[in-house]
Amino acid sequence: MAPQRRGAPKAPEGSGAAERRRQSSTKSVRVPRDVRKKWLRVAVLGSCTALAACLFWGSLGGDEGITEVLAHRSEILPGRFIEVPCSEDYDSHRRFEGCSPRKCGRGISDAVITRDEARRIRSIAEKGLSLGGSDGGASILDLHSGALSVGKHFVNLYRYFGDKIQTIFSEEDFQLYRDVRQKVQLAIAQAFGISASSLHLTKPTFFSRINSTEARTAHDEYWHAHVDKVTYGSFDYTSLLYLSDYLDDFGGGRFVFMEEGANKTVEPRAGRVSFFTSGSENLHRVEKVHWGTRYAITIAFTCNPDHGISDPTLT
Repeated sequence: MAPQRRGAPKAPEGSGAAERRRQSSTKSVRVPRDVRKKWLRVAVLGSCTALAACLFWGSLGGDEGITEVLAHRSEILPGRFIEVPCSEDYDSHRRFEGCSPRKCGRGISDAVITRDEARRIRSIAEKGLSLGGSDGGASILDLHSGALSVGKHFVNLYRYFGDKIQTIFSEEDFQLYRDVRQKVQLAIAQAFGISASSLHLTKPTFFSRINSTEARTAHDEYWHAHVDKVTYGSFDYTSLLYLSDYLDDFGGGRFVFMEEGANKTVEPRAGRVSFFTSGSENLHRVEKVHWGTRYAITIAFTCNPDHGISDPTLT
């Protein structure tokens, strides 16, 4: 989920690309064609994965099946980790010793990010998404590439809004974003027994805002089961930082790990970090949001430095 702050979500961009963008005076409402192709590719892959997952999920009874709650909203967890057998997904990708998953699993912690930090970083999402928003129920804001949901499409907010961005975000916002990313990265490294320096932020890493509005495009259909390593080949470790509270701010919208016998759910709580290895051992979905608004940020990591991206910067 390496592009610079004015890059498009598709291809990694270096400083040369960033300089050419600064020299350009053209402001495009739509993101470039390669970005649209990228999101289309993701949608197709996600649909294929969802079809296979739905067949599997159907055999488990779906929403009517047995569900075990891994983390209740009312709990304050210093840390909970569940190890699961690794899938074979990683075998078809280049391995990086000391980083690529040998130990797989999923963890939940309420001790990595404070609720005050969650409140402050949620305000970043709210400010950015106030510039646009999807016509459907799911809106995204990617501070790395600049991708922002607007209607049924995406725009590059850095190009489209130009210098106005300086009045929307502050340097403190971006510093907080980097601090949170670093804390999550360290928590993942400690849980899986790897070096934090071997992990690289990857794309797409983005804020999401989900409500009960009917889907208008495939991008709004966030509830399909999928495998991150299949949908986004660069992902090795996925994390989610929740920025709102289940049953206080929204209904539905729980995170579901899909397993034979009993699905495992995580109830979002502001400041709660959920993380897991990105292969098929962690097939998952998000329940539809029935009311209210659910905020979260997906922070993804790769072991391949060629797939790494930089932290966003305001200047």
